Amino acid sequence: MNWLLVVAGAMVGAPLRYLTDRAIQSRHDSVFPWGTFAVNVTGCLVLGLVTGAAGPHVRLLLGTGLCGALTTYSTFSYETLRLAETGAGLYALANVGASLIAGLGAAYVGVELAQAV
Repeated sequence: MNWLLVVAGAMVGAPLRYLTDRAIQSRHDSVFPWGTFAVNVTGCLVLGLVTGAAGPHVRLLLGTGLCGALTTYSTFSYETLRLAETGAGLYALANVGASLIAGLGAAYVGVELAQAV
């Protein structure tokens, strides 16, 4: 049963990640990977909320499945490397710093919101 919850969450998270990334990136005329940044920070917020307020089955569905498929460390790493390789080193550093700060901040806010409710 647990693996079905993870699969169900991932079936929503993966296409949601792709569609959100494309929609956001198409609105920005920049080499900065805004789409990946947005899905990763959003995933951190959702994971914080789920971790702070949900039971084990919801954590499997939304935390492991949805957030696992929604967020992407590999794409973040690849895009950061590509920025550095193409001479956009400041964007690469900004991507690393902003992702770390915003991701941790979003997870913290999610946990705090969940505990407040």
